[in-house]
Amino acid sequence: MTKRILLAKTALDGHWRGLSMVARALRDAGFEVIMAGMAVDTEIARAAVDEDVDLLGLNVGGRVEIVERIVSAVREQRPGLPVFAGGAIAPWMKKELERQGIEVYPPGSALGEIVAAAQRLTAAG
Repeated sequence: MTKRILLAKTALDGHWRGLSMVARALRDAGFEVIMAGMAVDTEIARAAVDEDVDLLGLNVGGRVEIVERIVSAVREQRPGLPVFAGGAIAPWMKKELERQGIEVYPPGSALGEIVAAAQRLTAAG
């Protein structure tokens, strides 16, 4: 069965290159990728439920509070859904997100590392 990943942006910025590259690498690795685009917390949580995804990937726009709000909304409706994040993530934010069980891949992370994480995080489901 093909594993499904929801990718969403957490900020209204025009930087799509990284997210597009990650989506392509995941598709090339055999995942079905659902692109939510720029969405708010409730939209992302709803999409995670409606699309019955196996993993949530967030493109962070630099504000940890928004990511925490999104993850909280998602975990209310999909407890146990693994989450990983990438994008503009400061070192202090990386530590905070990792404490919450979110894997973090800041700029410069290798696509192979991100794909391997997606394979590992979806293997149990």
